[in-house]
Amino acid sequence: MAGARSFHPPVRTLMGPGPSDVHPRVLAAMARPTIGHLDPAFVGMMDDLKGLLQGAFKTDNALTMPVSGPGTAGMEACFVNLVEPGDTVIVCRNGVFGERMRQNVVRCGGTAVVVDDAWGQPVDPQKVEDALKAHPEAKVLAFVHAETSTGARSDAKTLAALARRHDCLTIVDTVTSLGGIELLVDAWGLDAVYSGSQKCLSCTPGLAPLTFSDRAVARVKARTTPVQSWFLDTTLVMGYWGSAAKRSYHHTAPINALYALHESLVLLHEEGLEAAWARHARQHAALRAGLEALGLRYVVEAEWRLPQLNAVYVPEGVDDAAARRQLLDDFNLEIGGGLGDLAGKAWRIGLMGYAARPQNVLTCVAAVGAALNHQGIAADVDAAQAAVFAAYAGAKN
Repeated sequence: MAGARSFHPPVRTLMGPGPSDVHPRVLAAMARPTIGHLDPAFVGMMDDLKGLLQGAFKTDNALTMPVSGPGTAGMEACFVNLVEPGDTVIVCRNGVFGERMRQNVVRCGGTAVVVDDAWGQPVDPQKVEDALKAHPEAKVLAFVHAETSTGARSDAKTLAALARRHDCLTIVDTVTSLGGIELLVDAWGLDAVYSGSQKCLSCTPGLAPLTFSDRAVARVKARTTPVQSWFLDTTLVMGYWGSAAKRSYHHTAPINALYALHESLVLLHEEGLEAAWARHARQHAALRAGLEALGLRYVVEAEWRLPQLNAVYVPEGVDDAAARRQLLDDFNLEIGGGLGDLAGKAWRIGLMGYAARPQNVLTCVAAVGAALNHQGIAADVDAAQAAVFAAYAGAKN
């Protein structure tokens, strides 16, 4: 092609719903030499990566691996392996990604019984229990732990306990929660859990950490119909991600992307999982202080608010798209717009992984304040930044 040239992207501060800022060590890891996906050195790295993922998920599940694809591929892997034609699945829907779960059930030939809650609200355990009692034939309960479209957290521990009581497996979306808030796969009794590499792990997009409990594996082995996706059939993929001594070819793994995920998990291990959760909470408290000082209101009540995904209402009279474009053009700052019911009504501000640090909080508060002022909304940026500093000072006391 005439005039073809290399692409050099602008340097942005990524504070949207994902991808998040990638740690420099992760970017450097991607540039390491590519080797074969069955090379003994690479296989050794795979074993290390699996152990690091088990630590991040807080699980001893043998079937723990990264799916070669984004979080959406992780979601599909759970549904195509655990849902057979005719199965009844209780699906909790309180945002965009609960609805995607429902669509997966339908595509697998299952019957979806939907439990709806308002956008910005957590899943209501009482509604779930009522649905489970009304449908004793249900085999799976599916819900989103951290709803990226609204910034709401649901009580995964309580929901999983309800599922167990009614002999249901759980399929749980932790795309935005892994590495950002408490997630205890084994202690809470979660069965099929998927996530994404590009959020609180501060890795590049394109990989979906996944873990299946022994109960989930048993369900897959007991299927009476083939898994509808050859590529996502866990019984086949585990031939590649299983024992290092008997590694079989399944597909050509995204080698350099796996280097990156490995490095991001090493960083998480070095920081400590609980310390990472605390860091996200600390940065959220400072950001919240600044945003509220600018006059912004949160979509989600404090008890159920995600520290890593801050959804705030767009003030009346503000052009949502114009404000976000100004942030990008003038400050190289990306934040997200609302989806679905919140389209044009909310901003989604991410504080995920490497992005959850003071300089990003201060940059965001100042830039958002400037964008509001540009559209005639009186926002005191100095007072907002003072509120941020006060929150940090209070966290140290």
